[in-house]
Amino acid sequence: QVQLQESGPGLVKPSQTLSLTCIVSGGSITTTGYNWNWIRQAPGKGLERIGSIFYSGGTMYSPSLQSRTAISRDTSKNHITLQLSSVTPEDTAVYYCARWVANKLGYDYWGQGIQVTVSS
Repeated sequence: QVQLQESGPGLVKPSQTLSLTCIVSGGSITTTGYNWNWIRQAPGKGLERIGSIFYSGGTMYSPSLQSRTAISRDTSKNHITLQLSSVTPEDTAVYYCARWVANKLGYDYWGQGIQVTVSS
């Protein structure tokens, strides 16, 4: 059973960098065929994919967030990390990490999500 757990600060000040970690257990983040994603949902809005890190270590970001986003991994700890810089109140959302299965073209495991509020 794969489990994903997001962690990080729940409150970030405007212009600062939001940093979140996704702790993965029950499966390796380097296993072929799986990609690891950060997704968010702002109040009253739908899900928005922020970006992905592939089993190979490559990354892909949403065009609208690419200039502010960095996703990395620590294979020794089996963690995925999100950094979103220059945040504004519009970045307030519940942030999720989720595993994408390439041969099923869908997500199979999600973290419970973490509320992040951007406010001074």
